[in-house]
Amino acid sequence: MHYRTEGIVLRTREYGEADLIVTFLTDDHGLINAFAKSPRKTKSRFGSSLEPLSHVRLSVWGKENAALPRLTQSDIITSFQKIRESYDCFTQVSELIELILTCVPEKDISFNVFGFLLSALREVSGNCSNPVLFLSLKVKLLKIAGFAPKLGSCARCGNDAHMFYFSEGSVFCSNCSTPSGQAAELSPGTIRLYECLSSWKIDKVCRVRTDEKILKELTSVIGSHVKYYISKEKKARTDHIHV
Repeated sequence: MHYRTEGIVLRTREYGEADLIVTFLTDDHGLINAFAKSPRKTKSRFGSSLEPLSHVRLSVWGKENAALPRLTQSDIITSFQKIRESYDCFTQVSELIELILTCVPEKDISFNVFGFLLSALREVSGNCSNPVLFLSLKVKLLKIAGFAPKLGSCARCGNDAHMFYFSEGSVFCSNCSTPSGQAAELSPGTIRLYECLSSWKIDKVCRVRTDEKILKELTSVIGSHVKYYISKEKKARTDHIHV
């Protein structure tokens, strides 16, 4: 089977002396891994097109449902070099990539993640230093993938609540029995900011000016929620392999 599509390079892994296994997020095939022959050689025609975050037009060949088809062509559409040149910017975008690799099933196209990530990279290219933008992108990605935390109303009774429990990904009020484990109390301003970032378009988010304390609080909660989820998913996968 041979097909052509658009994709974004999420990561590469060295294979042998000169080959790579490349993970793409594609427009119409979801997450795929492909074998790239000799791209690490100086004269390779693949070369820079396989740099992380590159938006490329690619061709893949292999048997239907093959676990590792062969990459036969990769041409750059947009390199997003500016993001890679900024350490802080690339580090924050890498957090989005790790989240995509964790929460999006391979070859599953039910999530509209490709369009989201492409729009995000274009926006980030012009706003590398905007912390509200990066926080919004995390929130939106969690929402698309179905793993957004539930803030503002109690997960049991629906009343106002402000104590967020990481093990449940939700807030609980004082009248309901609460889970054990790590928790954080959220201010009303933090919950309002979360709701805005969840619903507003990215270009509107970039114009938001918010209290530094509220931004820091929500950034911490979302960061901890993401780390908790990623570690839980990795453990679940490891346990499944052991079984």
